[in-house]
Amino acid sequence: MPEKEAELSTLEAAESASPESAVEAGESPAADVRNQDATISRGELDQLQAEYEQVKKERDGLIDRLARLQAEFENARKRAEKEKADYRDYATGSVVEQFLPVLDNFELALKSAGTTQQLKAGVELIVKQMEEILRGFQVQPVATVGQEFDPRHHEAMGSVERDDLPDQHVAEEIRKGYKLREKLLRPALVRVVNNPKQKSE
Repeated sequence: MPEKEAELSTLEAAESASPESAVEAGESPAADVRNQDATISRGELDQLQAEYEQVKKERDGLIDRLARLQAEFENARKRAEKEKADYRDYATGSVVEQFLPVLDNFELALKSAGTTQQLKAGVELIVKQMEEILRGFQVQPVATVGQEFDPRHHEAMGSVERDDLPDQHVAEEIRKGYKLREKLLRPALVRVVNNPKQKSE
């Protein structure tokens, strides 16, 4: 009997031992696991924070670089527009400068008190002067009278019945056409031959 009482007292003592006393004694393995998890989470948080700061720094750098590139592009666009405008003004000024003497001669002709024949001779000289300037710019008149009608260079304003010229050739020039090198500036207005003899043959 005394032995059974001793065993019961030992069991009661073990059951009555509180978890708080075990924790205070530092004997709880669960508490150690929780502390270890908290330490890992903190380390991961620090790492994530560092990565976030790095990404944020890279993002700010890219935004700054993009802003600089946009500014450079805008400056280049404005510079190109200014250069284009300057070149256009230079080209226009160069052409106008060539025609100023022609304008001067027209004004002199208008102020002239000469005869009609003298005025006509003066205008003919001015026309030759203008043609010379146009040749300097490689502007040539479109060939017309006697040439075969070409709708790429000629614009028909009617037909003329003639038997001394080949059919579908230019008989008369109403208004000159011009081309710059091979580029047509305007077509020549012409009348085209209608040769009934060639059609009957």
